[in-house]
Amino acid sequence: MSGVVEARIAELGLTLPGVVPPLAAYRPAIQSGVYVYTAGQLPMVDGKLPVTGKVGAEVTPEEAKDLARTCALNALAAVKSVAGELDRIARVVKVTGFVASAPDFTGQPTVLNGASELLGEVLGDKGVHARSAVGVAVLPLDAPVEVEIQVELLPQ
Repeated sequence: MSGVVEARIAELGLTLPGVVPPLAAYRPAIQSGVYVYTAGQLPMVDGKLPVTGKVGAEVTPEEAKDLARTCALNALAAVKSVAGELDRIARVVKVTGFVASAPDFTGQPTVLNGASELLGEVLGDKGVHARSAVGVAVLPLDAPVEVEIQVELLPQ
C-alpha cells in the first residue's frame, strides 16, 4: 500500500485489485501526455464476473450500481499500472459507462452513479468528472456494466 489515495481506498474497506488482464488485443490503460485512458473495465472480481445478464431483467439496478463501483476500482488499478501512483491523479476528466439494458430499462445514469460516487469517495474533488451513460444490447462476457475513465496526471 502506498499513497494517500490507496490509504483512502483502504479506509473505505476496499482493496485495489490487480489489473484485469485484457480479453482481446488491447492494453488496460495507455498514457498519452498528461492523460491516461483506460480500456473499458468489466466488474471482474478474482478473474470472474460475479453476475451476468441485462440490467432491468436478470440484474437489478442496485446490483448494477455496485458492479459499476467495481468497474471504477478496476479502472483505478489500470491507471496505477501506467501512472505508477494514484496520487499522481490531478483529476478524473471523463467517465463513460455502458449498461447492458433490458429493452425498457432507462436507469443507466443511476447505475453509473456507482462508478461516479466511488471516484468521489476515493479522490474527493479530483474525482468530479464529465460522464456519459449509455444503454447497450450486450457487453463482453454478458457483463451487466462496463466503465472506462480518462484521468489527467500531475507531473512527476
